[in-house]
This record gives sequence, C-alpha cells and structure tokens, in this order.
Amino acid sequence: MKLSIGSRSTRASLQTPLYDFLAPSLIITPRTRKHFSTTPRTLSATTHNESSKPPLSQPHRTPKAGPEAATNTAPPSKPLTQAQRDFLTSALRVNQAGELAATLIYTAQTPPIVASHPHLRPLMAHMYEQEAGHFKTFNGLLAKHRIRPTAMYPLWSVAATALGWGTAIMGREAAMACTEAVETEIGGHYNGQVRVLLDMIDSMESKGQEVGEDLRELVDSIRKIRDEELEHLDHAVENDAQKAVPHELLTGVIRAGCRGAIWVSERV
Repeated sequence: MKLSIGSRSTRASLQTPLYDFLAPSLIITPRTRKHFSTTPRTLSATTHNESSKPPLSQPHRTPKAGPEAATNTAPPSKPLTQAQRDFLTSALRVNQAGELAATLIYTAQTPPIVASHPHLRPLMAHMYEQEAGHFKTFNGLLAKHRIRPTAMYPLWSVAATALGWGTAIMGREAAMACTEAVETEIGGHYNGQVRVLLDMIDSMESKGQEVGEDLRELVDSIRKIRDEELEHLDHAVENDAQKAVPHELLTGVIRAGCRGAIWVSERV
C-alpha cells in the first residue's frame, strides 16, 4: 500500500525554489549580492529621475535641539562582520540541506510503515508536512540572500532516501529510532544556532547598534522549527523508538552520520 504524502502543490513547492535560484546564485556578482541587514528596511527612490526631483510642497523644518532631538536620533548602524556573514551563510546552507534530507526520509519511510501500521498514517503525514514547511522556509531564505546550496545536495538526497527506506524495512521501531537520532542531532544543532544569533544581537545592542528585522526574524524562525523538530523526537520515543534492536548501535551510527553531514554541508 503506497501513501502519497502531501498535496501536489506541496511537492511542487519543494522542488521549484531550488532550481529557480541555484543557477543565478552561481554567477552572482558582488553588486547584486544581498546580506542580512543590521538596520530596519527603508523605502528608497524607485528611479534616478524621481530621486533627483525636489520634494513637492515640503515645508522647511528647523533642526530640533535638546532632549527631543536626542529621542529622534536613530542608533548608529554597522554592517555585519565577515565572520558573522560567514556564519549566517553556512547556517542557512546546512539547515536547508537538513530539511531536504528530513522530507526524503519521511517520503521513503511512509509507504512501508503505513502498510503494516495504518494507525501511523496521520502521524507520518503530520511530521512530513512540518518538514516540508521547514524546507520551504530555508529555500526562501537561501533565495532571498543569494546563498548557494551545498554542493553535496545530490549525495545527501540519495543517502536520505536510502536511510528512510532501510530503517522502514527494518520495522516501525527502527524507523522511529531513525527519527529519534536525527531529531536529537538537529535539535541540538538549532539550539546552537539560536545561541550564536542571540549573542550576536546582544553584542550589537550593547554597542548601541540597531538590529535589523532579518536577524530577529531568523531567530524566531529557527526557534519555531527547533520546537517542531523536538516534537518529532517526542513522537518517536512515544512510538517505541527505544525498542529498536540494536537501539544504541542504530542511533549512534545515524547520529554520527548527521554530524558528519552537518560539518560537510557548512563548508561545501
């Protein structure tokens, strides 16, 4: 019995964003590259001609002095350091690769698991849909900031599919143990990213610098995704993940593989 996970539009949304921005990102020039901003977005003039025209009926304003002037002064802004930009680039690249792998694991696991355990159909569909949403989120962030996906994309796709199918064939407990192992590593990985981002924001605020919307939104997104990944971990344990044989060996190998894939994807 084969389960079709997700709607046709969901599957299409998983595939389209990658190819939309992969090719142009490889030939992007410094003039068009986007980075996370440290100041709130403002509207700029749409054309050179419009920006050169004098404002219409704009009254003369005299500079304000005293306490009122101080309250209207925006905090100084400073671009992100190279180390901060490098961290954000590698973090988004590895996050997108990890969510791709998660969707492929559940896609491969679901048909054999649901065939032998029909009551797990809603759970498998729920976890898949959440992973698909995570994947879409990071696809959008990579496209927005013109970040190249990992060069290991084809290999991770094959490995994730093989892992999902192999553990499902071993049985429900092994499939759940796979989820337990993967989500343990991914939850810790996202926690680490949140800590670094919060330290980055605290450092900027302590220097009186304005923190841009992009950074704050990224922290919120990763927190939400982390919580959903840890929810999957709880589901796996509740469904006898720790009864898999051999549990320690299986989860240990999968966790080591996840750590290796994260390390490579951050750099390649």
